[in-house]
Amino acid sequence: MNIKIVTDSTSYLPHQLREEYDISVISLGVTFDLETFQEEEIDNETFYDKMANSKTIPSSSQPSPMDFYNTFEKLIIAKNSVVGIFISSDMSGTYFTALMAKKMIIEKYPEAVIEIIDSRSNCMELGFAVLAAAKAAKAGASIKEVLGQALFVVTRSRFLFVPDTLEYLQKGGRIGGAAAVLGSLFQIRPILTVIDGKTALLSKFRKKERAIQEATKIFLEDVRQKGLGEVIIHHINCKSEATRLATLVEEKLGIKLSVYPIGPVIGLHVGPGTLGIAYYTQNE
Repeated sequence: MNIKIVTDSTSYLPHQLREEYDISVISLGVTFDLETFQEEEIDNETFYDKMANSKTIPSSSQPSPMDFYNTFEKLIIAKNSVVGIFISSDMSGTYFTALMAKKMIIEKYPEAVIEIIDSRSNCMELGFAVLAAAKAAKAGASIKEVLGQALFVVTRSRFLFVPDTLEYLQKGGRIGGAAAVLGSLFQIRPILTVIDGKTALLSKFRKKERAIQEATKIFLEDVRQKGLGEVIIHHINCKSEATRLATLVEEKLGIKLSVYPIGPVIGLHVGPGTLGIAYYTQNE
């Protein structure tokens, strides 16, 4: 029996990799007032232009139980086992909705094998776990081995990111209004990360450039101590800055880096201009 991998749209895996490893992606949604889009159906340029011209910050929504049910059922009917790896349950209800859909499938197909993993993160920190599982599945690994590869990455991954402004974090309730005002006044830029499935403050600096330098330093020290698995540079609508950061890291490590955009659901919470480094190490 083949094993198929399912994830959600906040992994931001390039379409080429999805196709190469036959990864199914279930979309979250974004809403501007009364207008709702599936994240997978709106391109980043259109979304961020729309957000820049909107008087309010859009909201995000998780997939419905039937979105998961339909995807799972199609794979189960085709005689596959399923491994689903999703955005942190502390950031979205997506994981719990996947569990609900799994229960519905098992009631109808008692022999179905579906395993669900909470990645405890998002973006390519989630994506790397998905890819590890998909590569193992394509190589013919058992479901236990596929789960093991995903969890290997989950326990060794890290996502460091620096927002361009505190406005979106404040409006989304991630920081207080006073902190946002003071941050803008003094040009304070935090380095954020994900700890225990939640966005957390790692440190803060007076300038964005300084924060990015420190995030890069933290990454390089992690690599020195623990060895590098994989790494990519993330950005929210600031590709030229991301390319410069990638070039800098390439010079330090002597490897080629990919640059991946972050889409609407995560982008609306952190804001355009954000740069990040997502990676995992060989050792914990």
